Amino acid sequence: MRTQVAIIGAGPSGLLLGQLLHKAGIDNIIIERQSGEYVLGRIRAGILEQVTVDLLEEAGVAARLHAEGTIHHSIELIFRQQRHAIDVHGLTGGKVVTAYGQTEMTHDLMDARQAAGLPTVYEAANVSIHDYDSARPRVRYEKDGQHHEVECDFIAGCDGFHGVCRASVPKGAITEFEKVYPFGWLGVLADVPPVSPHAIIYGNTERGFSLCSMRSLTRSRYYVQCPLDDKVEQWSDERFWDELRRRLDPETAQRVITGPSIEKSIAPLRSFVAEPMRFGRLFLAGDAAHIVPPTGAKGLNLAASDVKYLSQALIDYFAEKSDAGIDAYSARCLARVWKAERFSWWLTTLMHRFPDTEGFGQRVQEAELDYLVNSRAASTALAENYVGLPL
Repeated sequence: MRTQVAIIGAGPSGLLLGQLLHKAGIDNIIIERQSGEYVLGRIRAGILEQVTVDLLEEAGVAARLHAEGTIHHSIELIFRQQRHAIDVHGLTGGKVVTAYGQTEMTHDLMDARQAAGLPTVYEAANVSIHDYDSARPRVRYEKDGQHHEVECDFIAGCDGFHGVCRASVPKGAITEFEKVYPFGWLGVLADVPPVSPHAIIYGNTERGFSLCSMRSLTRSRYYVQCPLDDKVEQWSDERFWDELRRRLDPETAQRVITGPSIEKSIAPLRSFVAEPMRFGRLFLAGDAAHIVPPTGAKGLNLAASDVKYLSQALIDYFAEKSDAGIDAYSARCLARVWKAERFSWWLTTLMHRFPDTEGFGQRVQEAELDYLVNSRAASTALAENYVGLPL
């Protein structure tokens, strides 16, 4: 088989890239090792920056997002048992974020790809990439016992942290930076109204971090910080709801509506960046190149900005035979990635209880939070990063 761009990975970044290339008349195939049902079953982020919303509009898949997504004008920080609002909308000249589940976004992109009749191979086994440093890259895979090979002009590695693309790059050609945090997030998804339909609530307490977010007006996503060695089986729904309330201010705690969990999981937190993000005719995008702790809601949005840079670079190449965007891809992405890494690290450090956050450390966190909510300059810096820095 011959195509212009072979995309490895059918998550949001791969699907979005495929849709943008299709709209520009560029042939592409997506190859995914998991089933479509598995991809849709992954419970992930749900806060979209305006940059991401704009890109979904450009791709022609934003109708349901605008109908069902919920705009957030502010975020709220809890410390010392009190809740403080940060007017993100007012501090950024009218910018907002939109609550819309990654699963829903993936569903929209899958539906658009299927409607357009574009080729997607699910449950592809033994995927491998070859000759990406030549003019004739190739992708090999197995499907239903048959061996297949795809010749292409470019390979887009959108296959996540554990994917084959980054792993195929020689160790000497890539530099990896990583920070692993000494705790995890226990997350619960429940079909209950959110405690706040118009803001995300972050809690800093001596018991640890908490987060109240939403997927829709009838589905909520809540988190509490927990030890890395905790097991989901240790956390009954009753224990989770009790602990969440203990990490909120009294008024917010009373407004929490509980219900049976429909998904419960513990996720470790890490910061990770691989440099560079381009190797000949292979490009890394999204989690294949970088991971951020979820505190700043940047993971999905960073993947979308990678796709924006990459799609434009490939469109320029095929339309104008220009290498400029391709040559600048890695540097442009990494400049934005490191700013998002910094913000996510800072917010994680500010809001969580670390092994050494005893006494002095807790008071320093509370002092910084007090300064943050009472200084317009500090609040503006938080708001600008939260809604997303400009491309």
